[in-house]
Amino acid sequence: MAVHGGGVVGAGLEITRLGGLWRVTRPWHPGLRPFVRSYAGYWERVTSPYQVRLIPTGRAVVVISLAEPFTRVRRLGEPDPGSGRIGSLVVGLEDRPALCEHPGGQEAIRVELTPLGAYRLFALPMGELTNQVVELRDVLGPGAGVLVERLAALRDWAARFDLLDAALLARLELGPDPAPEVGHAWRLLYGRAGAVPIARIAAEVGWSQKHLIRRFTEQVGLTPKMSARVLRFHHAVGMLGRRDLNLAGISAACGFYDQAHLSREFRALAGTTPGRMAAGRRVEGALPL
Repeated sequence: MAVHGGGVVGAGLEITRLGGLWRVTRPWHPGLRPFVRSYAGYWERVTSPYQVRLIPTGRAVVVISLAEPFTRVRRLGEPDPGSGRIGSLVVGLEDRPALCEHPGGQEAIRVELTPLGAYRLFALPMGELTNQVVELRDVLGPGAGVLVERLAALRDWAARFDLLDAALLARLELGPDPAPEVGHAWRLLYGRAGAVPIARIAAEVGWSQKHLIRRFTEQVGLTPKMSARVLRFHHAVGMLGRRDLNLAGISAACGFYDQAHLSREFRALAGTTPGRMAAGRRVEGALPL
């Protein structure tokens, strides 16, 4: 048992400290398992402004802000100034990095969704959210604001998770079913960390490459080729810091032509180098700056 902000955190919850954050998790509802890859609440140990770099993961993200909103989220390398002040938000699949700024005092729930889980939850073409940061209510409707208020009013994390589970399950029940061919194509790419030719995927699902690209992009948000790049990059990120592998070994294991190719992909997709990322501490899918 633990106490936070006057509320009791009950049995079945796990609390860990990640740098300046406290993170609380529990096994999520079995009905969410096909659609969710990560589900956690967190709050700041010390209130202070911060910036983090967000990197592509091959997942869509929902952040439910229960305290201070973000100051700004902007895509790096683009002239757009960014979102401006934004609270609870949705981030579609990405193929480039973003910078997130917060004034401090954050308390939130962060849910990472599979692309097809996001397609079902959001019930819109995922290409509309690619590299976008959008207010939660603009995607899920005005009921999202009511849900956020109810979650913020609760101080018991188990009760918060119960309420969010119920809301997600109800929304997913009504969402569109992805095409079985797109689901199979994604599983092929994800299972091989992007190391499978698009022609082979098209042949296996029985579609032309042109039709596969159109339907896949609609329901996933990235083309099959870009999805493969992001998944390969994400696989390489996960291998950083392994003592039995250097960068040349990671390059070979992940299917890059050579170490120079690995470094180019890190710059293109994350705006940094493998070495700098290995030296940084990634917290909740972000790299503190």
